[in-house]
Amino acid sequence: MVSIRVTREEGADESVALPSYETAGAAGADLRANLPDRGSLTLEPGARALVPTGLRIEIPEGFEAQIRPRSGLALKHGITLPNAPGTIDSDYRGPLGVILMNAGDTVFVIAHGDRIAQIVIAPVVRARFEPVDRLTESRRGAGGFGSTGRG
Repeated sequence: MVSIRVTREEGADESVALPSYETAGAAGADLRANLPDRGSLTLEPGARALVPTGLRIEIPEGFEAQIRPRSGLALKHGITLPNAPGTIDSDYRGPLGVILMNAGDTVFVIAHGDRIAQIVIAPVVRARFEPVDRLTESRRGAGGFGSTGRG
């Protein structure tokens, strides 16, 4: 298990739960909205907003945090993350905000304390990019965008 150090932003509501895993097999911990005015935020269809969590986190070197949509919000309301998955690097110490977008066709209201996204902690593998004259051949070759069948 990896330890993630967490602190709250000045003025954040401490009664809003820290990220939590809702089931024993959950890969992602739920993040909650921590709105400065303790009210709500309205997302019109097609709109996006940076929703504060009231948190700052410290991720150990060699790991990243991925911010992902919650499947229920996506299916039922069209609420998603336009940059999914969002990445938080191990050296970032700023406020943790979630960019939410309403891809649905009705207004969606985010209340203070609502679960808005998931955070997944994952190992990072760094690559060395080597210039070469030619790439190794493969069966697929340059085929992409549906070249292996429908969709």
